Amino acid sequence: MSTYQSLKKSYKKYRSRENDWRLFLRLVPYARRSLRLLALSMCLLVPIALANAVQPLLIGQAISLIRNEPSVYEFLRNRPLLQGLNILEGLLLVAIIVRLAFTGFQGFLVQKLGQQITAEIRDDLFHHVTSLSVRFFDQTPVGKLITRLTSDVEALGDVFSTGAVGIVSDVFSMLVILGLMFSIQWQIACLLLVLLLPISLVIVYFQQQYRQANYKVREELSILNSQLQENIVGINVVQLFRREKFNAELFRTTNKRYKQQIDKTIFYDSAVSAILEWISLVAIAGVLWIGSWLLLEKSLTFGILSTFVLYAQQLFDPLRNFAEKFTVIQAGFTAIERVTNILDEPIEIRDRFNSRVSVYDAKFGYIDELVANLESENTDSSAELGEIRFEHVWFAYKGNDYVIKDLDFTIHPGEKIALVGPTGAGKSSIIRLLCRLYEPTQGRILVDGIDIRDLPQAELRRYLAVILQEGFLFAGDVKSNITLGDNYTFEEVQQAAEQTNIAQFIELLPKGYNTQLRERGTNISSGQKQLLAFARAAIRNPQVLVLDEATASLDVGTEALIQQALNQLLVGRTAIIIAHRLSTIRNVNRIFVLKRGELIEQGSHDELLQQGGMYATLHNLQMLGK
Repeated sequence: MSTYQSLKKSYKKYRSRENDWRLFLRLVPYARRSLRLLALSMCLLVPIALANAVQPLLIGQAISLIRNEPSVYEFLRNRPLLQGLNILEGLLLVAIIVRLAFTGFQGFLVQKLGQQITAEIRDDLFHHVTSLSVRFFDQTPVGKLITRLTSDVEALGDVFSTGAVGIVSDVFSMLVILGLMFSIQWQIACLLLVLLLPISLVIVYFQQQYRQANYKVREELSILNSQLQENIVGINVVQLFRREKFNAELFRTTNKRYKQQIDKTIFYDSAVSAILEWISLVAIAGVLWIGSWLLLEKSLTFGILSTFVLYAQQLFDPLRNFAEKFTVIQAGFTAIERVTNILDEPIEIRDRFNSRVSVYDAKFGYIDELVANLESENTDSSAELGEIRFEHVWFAYKGNDYVIKDLDFTIHPGEKIALVGPTGAGKSSIIRLLCRLYEPTQGRILVDGIDIRDLPQAELRRYLAVILQEGFLFAGDVKSNITLGDNYTFEEVQQAAEQTNIAQFIELLPKGYNTQLRERGTNISSGQKQLLAFARAAIRNPQVLVLDEATASLDVGTEALIQQALNQLLVGRTAIIIAHRLSTIRNVNRIFVLKRGELIEQGSHDELLQQGGMYATLHNLQMLGK
């Protein structure tokens, strides 16, 4: 191997150790929150280690006392044999009781600490994930996120509990045992110490291999979960297009790769255990060989030899535990690395330190005050709200592939605007930018003269409400799916339902507003889910209402029912409507016609028909279809 390759390999190992230390430090702030618990569990290591280490010594003294050897301690020499043995038995019993009691209590504290750290990390990770932009979720499979929020977090919780504290316990126990051995007989102690060095290097090597294999295991598990989630969510398509066998084969292939990586981790873990067993047997044989030679030379007594045989066995117990816990730590480091990759993911859309909110307040009053004014039907033209302005906005989901190109328009307060155009024209992208789910690549968007980046996201999204083509429902009752956790009274919920003409539908449900809905609302129809989405928007009394093909999933009768409520809901509000059925947008103030992210036409329904452009073409095609 060349000098360059050697240096490169050494640097990689150094970087790996440095990264492990850096990853471990990421957990320190969580441990500090439970400092008293951690300190108490660490303090208990001292009596546990001493009680464990003193047991072979007491057994050796009992043998020496029976054989009347000179290695018997002074306080036992002038006592009758039975009395001396009783004292040693009493001390041994005390040591065993102390070890068992403190070990049990310390194990409880350590597990409690691990679960506390795990829960706090899971909370932080969930909060961080839900704060990330939609762009992140567009690029990350759901299964991978679920794996990191569940199994990865569980694994890294063991790094502090079972791993770090356990290793400190084992190292401390080994040091105490080595100290007692050197104080009794340094020659045999040196033999055992020499055996410890190579086995430690072997353990470290195998654990590095285990770490690499475990990382691949986690990756394969993420892919496995992603495929599982994808097939469950898309079960209708899977069955309708008879993809059961094809998808099963894909899953079987991934599952096979996952099993192969698991087998590697099992091999490395088993290899460490097997080597430790061999070394422990060699250690006992070495103690007996050297001990017998010293015994013949009368430099050693049977009592001390017995003590060292027991120490030779006991010395490798912490090392076995150390190896097992080191495996836990390596798995935990893999998990920490994967979890911190998510925690280090930058939050693209943040609230600024908004000094400009005060300008907004001074000009219009705060959002709550605006809503109160709207509720009291304050139509003072000097305080009209709901103006939306796009100033030379460009936007690309990736690189320079712009889906929005130099959009520059103003929507006046109370104006009803429709966005039309072929698929991929940028209609939904405009809504996402307005709601600040994405940031413009260039240009800016203003609401009532204020850049939306200067407004808190919570206030911006209270100011406008979006009704999507497919209403998403959470598991819970009907009432909670309308309020979505906000503090609305039951009377306000009922009023919103009546405003959107769905009160009758809700009252027909088995328990009315308290009827439990399954995940994604699978126990009600698509049209009924959409009706709840309208009530969800109505209760918030927004100034800007966005309808993204909101009536597409409604039947003709239901659509007519809600259209009446929608007309009432739109009074005094700015509205942006995305519609493919052009017959539904004839009465809007203006229609924006988009093509490949550019605004190519705008005007009323009649004006656009007279122009004979794209809108007229789309309209004529739809009329021809009818």
